[in-house]
Amino acid sequence: MPTDVVMPQMGESIFEGTITKWLKKPGDKIQRDEPLFEISTDKVDAEIPAPASGVLKEIKIAEGATVQVNTVVAVIDAEGAAVVAAAPAAQPAQATRPAEPATPVPAPAAAAPAPAPAASANGGPAVDVVMPQMGESIFEGTITKWLKKVGDKVQRDEPLFEISTDKVDAEIPAPASGVLREIKTSEGSTVQVNTVVAVIGGAGAPAAAATPAKPAPQPVAVAAPAARPQERPAAPQVTQFPAPGRGDGGQHLRSSPLVRRIARENSVDLASVPGTGLGGRISKSDILGFVQQHGAGAVAPAQRLATQPAPQVVPSQRPAAPAPVLHELTGELVPMTPMRKKIAERMVESRRTSAHVHTIFKVDMTRIVKFREKTRRQWEARNGVKLTFMPFIAKALMHGIRVKPITNASVAGDAIQYHKNVNIGIAVALEWGLIVPVVKQAENLSFVGLQRAISDVGERARNKKLVPDDVQGGTITITNPGIYGPQFGTPIILQPQLAILGMGGIFKEPVVVTDEDGNDSIAVRHIIRLVLGYDHRVIDGADADQFMVAVREYLENFNEDIG
Repeated sequence: MPTDVVMPQMGESIFEGTITKWLKKPGDKIQRDEPLFEISTDKVDAEIPAPASGVLKEIKIAEGATVQVNTVVAVIDAEGAAVVAAAPAAQPAQATRPAEPATPVPAPAAAAPAPAPAASANGGPAVDVVMPQMGESIFEGTITKWLKKVGDKVQRDEPLFEISTDKVDAEIPAPASGVLREIKTSEGSTVQVNTVVAVIGGAGAPAAAATPAKPAPQPVAVAAPAARPQERPAAPQVTQFPAPGRGDGGQHLRSSPLVRRIARENSVDLASVPGTGLGGRISKSDILGFVQQHGAGAVAPAQRLATQPAPQVVPSQRPAAPAPVLHELTGELVPMTPMRKKIAERMVESRRTSAHVHTIFKVDMTRIVKFREKTRRQWEARNGVKLTFMPFIAKALMHGIRVKPITNASVAGDAIQYHKNVNIGIAVALEWGLIVPVVKQAENLSFVGLQRAISDVGERARNKKLVPDDVQGGTITITNPGIYGPQFGTPIILQPQLAILGMGGIFKEPVVVTDEDGNDSIAVRHIIRLVLGYDHRVIDGADADQFMVAVREYLENFNEDIG
């Protein structure tokens, strides 16, 4: 029975995709979930798995063609019927682009028939455990830890394994009760969503040996023959845009059609643009930042050097300095975790995107410190949650936003998006990285509700219980390194927000105090330093300082019923 292969919808705001490469050709045998073709959208590049096992009967859409989602792009015949001719050439608009060299894909040595569901000991079918999709824009995940081993009994909804994506770390529950019969994907492996990673059989089912991912075979290095002295090496062939699909050495340059269009319109060679995305993928912000920094028509540094005259070499009269001695550094080499890689990518992207400026204000917290010390026990007993300084700061932040709404905005192209709601990101330090869950519509919460929401997202972040929606939609962020004792820090803005408020530690300090009659005296006060990091592309210094003045006045004159 034939099975249609359709262009998938890779997110609710994506309506089309470009087929960049077919990984199989008509007549090839295919296994279900085996990579079948590669697509590129304005948000992501991805490999699309086969929806069924069988023979690739027909390719309806050629490489380079862009089609709408749910368009049938190929047909798989489970029976192995006669093969139809390959797809026609891409549309004329696409055909003008230079074609990439085809990469032969070897057919599998022996094609197995579509696997039948394994039967459990009690006669019922086994249950596949798949990599879940933790959000519309997430297409893969890394298994960081298996919480059960092959042969263990598993209860439905019991934590089975831990995953890490570019948004959250999470524990994944078992989809059914039974015995963990097989582990198909080992710890540390990254797989696409809907990939089968394990199999659960009925109670009492025999345990199969675990199948960790096999390491990829290492290429054998072959020494090249030395060039003869009289021979000059051939000049490397440079591929210019609009065929930037491959860079020096033929490696694939990962980018979306939108990125390639921006590069084409600005006469930019994509090989010159450093990609900050997964696998070096060039994002929209990468190409826009490159054009803004270097201008249109920019080329790779190597190409610029090739067009410049060689400098004259003047013999030096001094003896050459001895070459520095390189010492091998000892220590342990530990790969970055997926979360660490994503943090690094986002921080560099933010520095490149926003014009960071920081303003620091000293705030007298004595009134709040004494108020909290006096009411803390009764308040916590009454409300069942710890009373921290964070809701006081969050309330002051929202007061500052009422004075200067520009701090609760973001940049949308050449416009400024003023947000209706205040969605406060709360930076949470974890043993394995940093994450920023969001308290949504904080302006509608009471003081008690604000403290409960802050405590809830922090606790769920530490226990890996967050879902992707918990870390999306923030409009402004609070970070609190002060709990570790620093005077202050200069935090990096979380894109696409325009501001982040950093809390320093609270210290007792001697302060000059002026009474109502104008007399000065020295008093010991509880002082905190608050730092506002803001994007100077949109927020001027006067606006930032007026915002901070409002925050300071709210805290120093705090007089609110906290419930």
